[in-house]
Amino acid sequence: MANSGGTFSVIGPDVTIRGNVEATVDLHVDGKVVGDISCASLMQGEGSRIEGEIKAESARLSGQVSGRIEARDLVVLKSAAVDGDVSYETLTIEQGAKVEGRFAPLGSKRSQGQSPKTAGPKDKDSTISLAG
Repeated sequence: MANSGGTFSVIGPDVTIRGNVEATVDLHVDGKVVGDISCASLMQGEGSRIEGEIKAESARLSGQVSGRIEARDLVVLKSAAVDGDVSYETLTIEQGAKVEGRFAPLGSKRSQGQSPKTAGPKDKDSTISLAG
């Protein structure tokens, strides 16, 4: 099964990890991670909490996140609460989700170190979708 591309790892609801997590496969987080996460695809459960930076090709968030997020394809579900700056290529935020932070397309990643007035989602190649 490891060669089929269907491999994933799970951090269960009763697990707390203190430290960085790196996965070359998809990662499903139902527990708590205090540290940075880097993976191919991240699925976050409603009752989970991530305190750290997230880097993934795709991320589907439905729990609490406190930290910077960098994902090509990002979906923030209505049960999610995100506190941190977000870099994305495509972005979907369901109505009811709580998001606090700055948004910038991945192409303008270099602008993150600049003031909030110069950084922002002004790139016409980016996509933001609000689901209702």
